[in-house]
Amino acid sequence: METLNTAIRVVRCYIYARISQDRNGAHLGTERQIEDCHALAKRLSTPEVVYEVVKIFEDNDLSAYTGKPRKDYLEMLQGLEEGDATVVLAWHTDRLHRSPTELEEYIALSERRSVLTHTVQAGLIDLSTPHGRMTARILGAVARQESEHKGARVARKRQQKAKAGEWGGGIRPFGWGVPTGETRKKVDRATGEEVIVPVLDMDKAVPEEAAAIKYGTELLLSGGSIQGFARWLKDKGITSTQGNTIRATDVRLLLLRPRNAGIAVYQGQEIGHGSWEPLITEAQFRAVVAVLSNPARSSARGSKPKWLGSLIYNCGVADCLEKVKCGRAGNTQKRSYRCVTGHGGSRQAEKVDQYISDVIVERLSRPDATDLLEPGPDDVDVAALQVQSDQIHQRLKDLAALFGSGAIDMAQFTEGSDAARAQLEGVTKGLARAGRRDPLVSLVGAPDVGKAWRDLELNRKRSALKTLMDVTILPMGRGRSGDAFYDSIRIDWKR
Repeated sequence: METLNTAIRVVRCYIYARISQDRNGAHLGTERQIEDCHALAKRLSTPEVVYEVVKIFEDNDLSAYTGKPRKDYLEMLQGLEEGDATVVLAWHTDRLHRSPTELEEYIALSERRSVLTHTVQAGLIDLSTPHGRMTARILGAVARQESEHKGARVARKRQQKAKAGEWGGGIRPFGWGVPTGETRKKVDRATGEEVIVPVLDMDKAVPEEAAAIKYGTELLLSGGSIQGFARWLKDKGITSTQGNTIRATDVRLLLLRPRNAGIAVYQGQEIGHGSWEPLITEAQFRAVVAVLSNPARSSARGSKPKWLGSLIYNCGVADCLEKVKCGRAGNTQKRSYRCVTGHGGSRQAEKVDQYISDVIVERLSRPDATDLLEPGPDDVDVAALQVQSDQIHQRLKDLAALFGSGAIDMAQFTEGSDAARAQLEGVTKGLARAGRRDPLVSLVGAPDVGKAWRDLELNRKRSALKTLMDVTILPMGRGRSGDAFYDSIRIDWKR
């Protein structure tokens, strides 16, 4: 406290305001709290004592209940500890704390530094008295109960929406959200101004984005790569729903969404089918999951092959079972294939790859090329597998409910769950097999097979190569050239 003269005392006050959710970014909730606190300071003032607000602390869109650090709150405590102010004005005690631990720390500081707390809604909280501390603790307990109750209500609502297959809100998911023709008002986060935005139908697919998901899925299932799809999206100028570049890490998550196949998820668990338009089949989705979860796809950064036959072509030296890899040959800058063990001679990589590419294009350009295609998974009853998948998921839920009610013990629950999950694994593998795509599909029957081959990304070419033939590079001998080069490349057709 400071004294201006013998008649008037000035009490230095802090205002603290917080709002846990500021959906539109307009700070309107904290502005109202601060306005009410200024009015409270005037009401507390008398001709002899003036409550002067010396600083305002504001934490916007931060929940005290979560326990996350609040920058302004911590700065306010530091000021109180240093004696810069002796009164805190707040709209309600729950704006200050919803954590018992925080409250006890604040009580200790208030006792130590003789700090008074005045609130608009709950009046004076004198933490220097047993009654004041009891009141603060009761109000804190009530506030925490309200917060927990609200969290339970929100979670229940989200669960109900998910089970009904409805969109639960948040950022528009890539692939859905067609304008209905209606509009609504919204406050712009950046400017705080009210704007008119279209109302979106979250069950309807956005054509361009839906086509992108289908393309990426088919690309991956025919031997393409995540990086290739990310490049394709960038070349097409397709961005995320927030206007950001879709990176390779984003692409992976995008293709692994059960939502793509119309599958509803709640807290990481599949719970049925949603009301929105699926962009791909469930079989395709299961196949994508199988491909991306395959440990064999993982490789160290920088180790991805850059040549068609690297680690695919076989070494033809007698008794060697290794593959060849690409590297520099001697002092030249030209890349050559050589066995990973280092033995034997080397072969010019560009020339070998061009020859293999010409052979593949020539074979796939023949009228009987369609005979090379593998038959579709006609032996897989996708519809039956999907029904079986739903039934197993329901059985797992029923087992959980029985265990929760005490109708079965832990041993019975574990035994039933393990059996159901084993069956589910088999069903998922069947769906994954049904969704896989022959790597040759985009080449066989193309108007210009040569152009179609050149347009393929390297991963898809390598996939087609592996499914079509085995290539072995045999020793050629010194001083031999011409046809000997091609005669030393043995091709064993797989189809």
